[in-house]
Amino acid sequence: MTACGRGDVVLVGFVFSDEAGRKVRPALVISSPAYHRARREVILAAITSNVRRRLFADHLIADWKAAGLLFPSLVTGIVRTVQQTMIERKLGSLTKADMQDVERELRRALGL
Repeated sequence: MTACGRGDVVLVGFVFSDEAGRKVRPALVISSPAYHRARREVILAAITSNVRRRLFADHLIADWKAAGLLFPSLVTGIVRTVQQTMIERKLGSLTKADMQDVERELRRALGL
């Protein structure tokens, strides 16, 4: 299992929604340290390099290189819970400013 924390960008194997296959994709850890201590799961927000398709609750990552990404990318409003063991490795971390923007978009998406 790869150690990770809130704000880390990780690689995780996602199963397609129709369960026809699996693809390793980057994602942002959005769950808290307390959540990680109490559970075996991690809450993630999907990351995509398709920056032309920006939808509600998506955030364009300003410092995508610091996050360990190869291309300009978006943190999407697509949230998923996975087992910690599904995380393959840590790529990097979001800057404080990017993380604050992601948190704002998540609050908008969830009506908090």
